[in-house]
Amino acid sequence: MVPTSFALHATARALGLLLLPLLAAPALAQPAAGPATAPDAAWRRCAAMTADADARLACFDSWAQSQALGTPVAASAAPQQAQVDTTLPATRVIDVARMEGCRDPQYSDLSRFWELESGSDCGTFSFRGYRPINASLVGASNVNRYPGAANQPSTDPTPYRRTEARLQLSVRTKVAQNLLTQGDPTRRDSLWFGYTQQSYWQVFSGDISRPFRTTDHEPEMVYVYPTDAKLPFGWRWRYTGVGLSHQSNGQSEPLSRSWNRVYLMSGMELGSRWRVQAKLWKRLSEDASSDDNPGISDFMGRGELSAFWNVNPDNTVGLTLRSALGPSGRGSARLEWLQTLGTGLGGGKSNLRLHTQLFSGYGDSLIDYNRKRTVFSVGLSLVDF
Repeated sequence: MVPTSFALHATARALGLLLLPLLAAPALAQPAAGPATAPDAAWRRCAAMTADADARLACFDSWAQSQALGTPVAASAAPQQAQVDTTLPATRVIDVARMEGCRDPQYSDLSRFWELESGSDCGTFSFRGYRPINASLVGASNVNRYPGAANQPSTDPTPYRRTEARLQLSVRTKVAQNLLTQGDPTRRDSLWFGYTQQSYWQVFSGDISRPFRTTDHEPEMVYVYPTDAKLPFGWRWRYTGVGLSHQSNGQSEPLSRSWNRVYLMSGMELGSRWRVQAKLWKRLSEDASSDDNPGISDFMGRGELSAFWNVNPDNTVGLTLRSALGPSGRGSARLEWLQTLGTGLGGGKSNLRLHTQLFSGYGDSLIDYNRKRTVFSVGLSLVDF
């Protein structure tokens, strides 16, 4: 019995020695108890980085890569937050960009339109909308049936109708940026080339072969500088600019109309609901013998003020006033309403608008710059910048 008992005891001891490493392995694999493991602390540190979206995203990328490789990232290894110019109020509502900057609704309308910030930038040499691209039906109080020289109308009338169509094409492209704002962490200045073409088409005048009554062309160069500043009552001054414009109807005498001007402009906004823009211009002088538009500034004005109100995400109302800024008191007023139709690709906001407009005054077109008209139009516009 003794030898047998001794043998059993020795066998049990040997099995214990063999099983000891296996039993100890799970215990060694358990992490130390505590409020947060190293990976947990790493992603919590990333989540706390709300001041700089780029640094926050880089932190999460580093953490995700470490998880894929099976190596936890220590909290101290997270990237440091970049320095931000806190004197400039941010326009973003949330931290993560959802689309191309100039189309990202996290930025204000003026910031996206002129790409005033690094986050609302869409780069150079790509086309953007400028003024609305639209097609409208027009009814007017009168129509110029004697479109001769501005100071000597023709004696033979053309049987134009007061009801016609109006077509407008308006595009622009940014040709340069960061000319004077290099090194600024937020603001971006820019240089733009724009082109606008507006045509009146006698589409209902079949007896005279439905001609285009007039077409105006306006190429221009615009420099925009972001001048972000806080104003009273919550308003923000967003930009100033200078431009050079040439406008012509491309005709020869006696129908020729053209003028050149330089202008200063500026804009401000109140949240996402209101934006106000002002422009002052001066006509570049021409020789009296070749002047197609004598006294045009006394009719089309020397400055304009426009205000737009986003009533809600789908409706915008605007008013634009032009004034000769002189004793003549001439100028014009344009009231317009744009209403979004449908939804865009991917379920976002559509660029198609129902565009209703009422104009009264001088300068509805170059051929009629010295003729007062009241014009009501309804059509469709593409507003995309």
